[in-house]
Amino acid sequence: NLMKFLSLSSVDWLLMLGVVILLVFSLVTLFSVDFEIFRSQFLFSILSIVIFLVFSQFNSSVLRHYSLHIYVASVILLTAVLFFGAESRGSVRWFSIFGVGIQFSEILKPFLAISFSGFLANLNNYSFKPFVISLIFLFPIAFLIFKQPDLGNAMIYIFVVLGTLIIYGYPFRWFAGGFLIWLLSLPFLWLIFHDYQKQRILTFINPTRDPLGTSYNAIQAIIAVGSGMIIGRGLGQGTQSGLSFLPEQHTDFIFATISEELGFIGSLIIVGAFAFIFYRLFLKIKNSDDKFSKTFSIIVFFTLFVHFFINVGMNIGIVPIVGVTLPFVSYGGSSLLSNFIFLGLLVAINKKKRREVLEIG
Repeated sequence: NLMKFLSLSSVDWLLMLGVVILLVFSLVTLFSVDFEIFRSQFLFSILSIVIFLVFSQFNSSVLRHYSLHIYVASVILLTAVLFFGAESRGSVRWFSIFGVGIQFSEILKPFLAISFSGFLANLNNYSFKPFVISLIFLFPIAFLIFKQPDLGNAMIYIFVVLGTLIIYGYPFRWFAGGFLIWLLSLPFLWLIFHDYQKQRILTFINPTRDPLGTSYNAIQAIIAVGSGMIIGRGLGQGTQSGLSFLPEQHTDFIFATISEELGFIGSLIIVGAFAFIFYRLFLKIKNSDDKFSKTFSIIVFFTLFVHFFINVGMNIGIVPIVGVTLPFVSYGGSSLLSNFIFLGLLVAINKKKRREVLEIG
């Protein structure tokens, strides 16, 4: 019996309920958009659940022990992607394995979270030195992902690391100093941005500057969100998504697709499910007395929250379009696998804590 071999006592089933709601909405929406896309995502959903069960049984102490090795391997893999990865639409982000594209900037997130959690949990003091080391830890990863080019995921890594350091209580003046340096370096950063990245930023500043060109995606997404009204046009009935006015309707702009087809009510259920997941993660952070598990929970919280905020923000026009998935909702096997690995490791780490409590008892 499989269940005898699985230790699922530390699974937060309420959190998983929120995930299942998002997954069901995703699959139903993808079915209305394109059956082939739906079938692919359905198979990845089954694989992701199996991967979740596998990672939930891991010994997190072993993973933590190899945290430095994981980091070094991640830098090597991201470097290898730039030289040997498969190119698609001008970006080199994937390794093609048996015909399936694996995006390492997504897959590596939970493993790098283990590395960063291990580093922070081992600190005895919060002086300036570990703060700088944390930024040095971040730089090669963010730079290699930016070079793919993948500005969206590079931003995710930066925001998650900074958010975690803020929660750790490092002096705010250090972040203010870093922000000032970033402002002063903007002219240099502008020079290394790709043309399409510059256009997206200019479009965000002036959304109507090129309605048939660079502003097109943002305008169509806002139209789709607004046209759904209260109850939506119905599954498969959206004019923006159905007539393909809305680009990337199954990935970056799936929230706009759901808003158009299922209306404000559909959008509210999606946002509500995310809010509930964030609440459950907040309780994990609050109730954890183990430094490593608390840190890992903080990173999971920030990773999902930044993804959610940027993606929904792109769809309603309050954030520049940078190509970020909506966790558990957007089409994409690598993103789905990455998020379920996060959840599996969360179970494994909390299982270790629970076992320690039982042994002490």
